[in-house]
Amino acid sequence: MRPAPRLHPLLECIPNFSEGRRADVIDAIVAAAAGIPGVVVLDCEHDPSHNRMVLTLVGPPEAVCAAALAASHEAVTRIDLTRHQGQHPRMGAVDVVPFVPLRDCSMEDCIAAARNFGATFAERFGVPVFLYEAAATRPERRNLAAVRAGQFEGLAAAIGHDPARAPDFGPAQIHPTAGATAVGARPVLIAYNVELASTDLDAARAIARRVRERDGGLPAVKALGFELPERGRVQVSMNLTDYHRTAVHTAFAAVEEAASALGIEVAASEVVGLIPLEAVVLAARQMLRLETFAPEQVLEQRLLALGPGTGTHADRLVDTSLAAFAASVAARTPVPGGGSVAAYAGALAASLVEMVCRLTRDKRGYEAVRDRIGAIEAEAGGLETKLLDLVDRDARTFAEVATALALPRSTADEVAERRGRLDRALRAATEVPALTVEHAHRVLELAREVADSGNRNARSDAETALGMARAALAGALSNVRINLEGLRRDPAFVDAVTRRMAAPAAALDRTH
Repeated sequence: MRPAPRLHPLLECIPNFSEGRRADVIDAIVAAAAGIPGVVVLDCEHDPSHNRMVLTLVGPPEAVCAAALAASHEAVTRIDLTRHQGQHPRMGAVDVVPFVPLRDCSMEDCIAAARNFGATFAERFGVPVFLYEAAATRPERRNLAAVRAGQFEGLAAAIGHDPARAPDFGPAQIHPTAGATAVGARPVLIAYNVELASTDLDAARAIARRVRERDGGLPAVKALGFELPERGRVQVSMNLTDYHRTAVHTAFAAVEEAASALGIEVAASEVVGLIPLEAVVLAARQMLRLETFAPEQVLEQRLLALGPGTGTHADRLVDTSLAAFAASVAARTPVPGGGSVAAYAGALAASLVEMVCRLTRDKRGYEAVRDRIGAIEAEAGGLETKLLDLVDRDARTFAEVATALALPRSTADEVAERRGRLDRALRAATEVPALTVEHAHRVLELAREVADSGNRNARSDAETALGMARAALAGALSNVRINLEGLRRDPAFVDAVTRRMAAPAAALDRTH
């Protein structure tokens, strides 16, 4: 019998950056990480109220560390904490960098990765580093909240004066704009937020105190109360550090019970970043009273076990051949449709930009633009990755809209449930093409730049990239506008998205 192939070890890194508003900075950070071979950017979440973004990187330890360093370079260069404001506590432009063991990686491997990363990061950027959780060198620093106490402003006064606040690596003084960074190793954590149908921040904070472990609440739960002014709500933001001790559904129920005691209803909840399938199964088992439900009963799990190339829906659209993708679009089903095609067109445009850059970078006569061409190539590569991901995400979110539309509506309760599910699905289905718009807009700008300064022999390729980027932008904008028509009950959301789309729409108009 042939032995099973040896799999490379994988670990996860989830760096948190103090930026959730400026699209150009967010894109630059993601592109830098995505440009490292062997690393996959699984997810990028960013929130303007928290003014924070969270990347999820997966790959071999050395590659993941390199990607985190590349992303950190962009953050340290572009983020100034003296001008940063947001709801989430922060002490650094690169605020927190945890390493998590996945396949064939132990916690000791993650501790080693964290300490190697921390030392390199501090030396390269001149930013003090504090080790936390399993990587901590002092027991009092295992808790991230203790490390971050005082935030950027408090640490600025303490480092260099209070021996208890001496960093593990780097200078004994705060970086003037990038602050300080916490680097750690920990098990899988679920970032889970519950939004309340209230503007009472004191109530949210009281509920957070009631449910978090340090104040006698649920084990393995950290919680804070935040205000979300753009949504007219408050939020109980939680980190579930061991979902086997406190599951997602348990945390939700505790917040709901505490809110109900104050006469407040739960409006919604969200998972930030990724969640293990087991945690979802635990919630389904409890809420639906499924006595014997197991992960193996999830259809997609069984299909994934078949491996790629089986012709099943477990394969991503972008992993199929061009002919198969075209056939799936042509089929008598609405998925995949215009949103997926728009994202695919944007990815192809980004690929062409990369090609023109590679045909320019080392050519004689283009020495003056070599550095800029290299930067464009790296950014285009990151955009290509993100747009390819949106091909499948668009199909998934549209399927959720179709599911909501099919819900019964024979009673008032069913009508209300259907409306709520449909609104949530439409918001998600709007966000995906909105991201396609923003990414395609940037690809259009880069294509225009390489058409002007790139290799003249590749001019037709650059112009094709311009055309494809315009098509992606126009198609995605159409999807956004159609979805917003179904969300007129949520004028704040409609207005926020419309404002996001204004600059890309104007850029498209200028190209016609």
